[in-house]
Amino acid sequence: MKVINDLIGYKNMKIIQNPKWFSFSLDSVLLPRFVTINKDTKNILDIGTGNAPIPLILSTRTKAKIFGIEIQKDIYDLAQESIQINNLQDQIKLINDDVHNIGQYFKYGFFDVIVSNPPYFRVKEKSKINEDIHKTIARHELKLDLEDIIKISSLYLKNGGILAIVHRSERLIELITLFKKYKIEPKKIQLIYPKIGEESNIVLIEGRKEGNHGLKILPSIIAHNNDGTYSNEVLKYFS
Repeated sequence: MKVINDLIGYKNMKIIQNPKWFSFSLDSVLLPRFVTINKDTKNILDIGTGNAPIPLILSTRTKAKIFGIEIQKDIYDLAQESIQINNLQDQIKLINDDVHNIGQYFKYGFFDVIVSNPPYFRVKEKSKINEDIHKTIARHELKLDLEDIIKISSLYLKNGGILAIVHRSERLIELITLFKKYKIEPKKIQLIYPKIGEESNIVLIEGRKEGNHGLKILPSIIAHNNDGTYSNEVLKYFS
């Protein structure tokens, strides 16, 4: 079941989704607004682009070339339709492949910025795996784990390039450790809380390849009001 939705807050921009598989989430709105992009940014990569919400939002911030790589053919096809319906074929280029094969398309050090909203959950013996393969691959580290993403990003970022990831807060220490292991210096972190009084469940982290020491902890974001509606803080991200 394919539907065309408005990309919330972005005038005249549409996204094509299949709700039976998954729909884009708040995470995919926060990340492209969090990542540092400047006038010298020429090439951006989105690892695990899904149906391309992150490239679509990034296109409102920059004229840089944006590449998205997605392993699932059905989801890639939806993303391609979204790119076409928004007339962004000249700026956004999509690849249907496993990111482990990225060397077939790009040389080391090609990208100024890499972003990813990756699968959040490790696969363990007792993991609750969804019967729908589209959801399983999107949510669990079956095809791609966190270390893979950071290692690949380090290889394909320029020195001084930016890596930004949105992930579960419980894995923040692992994120920092892997950033440091692959010579990406953490530069800013922001915690997202579902509601006031609840524990953080989402973290945004950005690092710079071969960057200098110096970490900023940004003000936290409360995602929802007590009645479940988006907070004013979050609504700013939709405009």
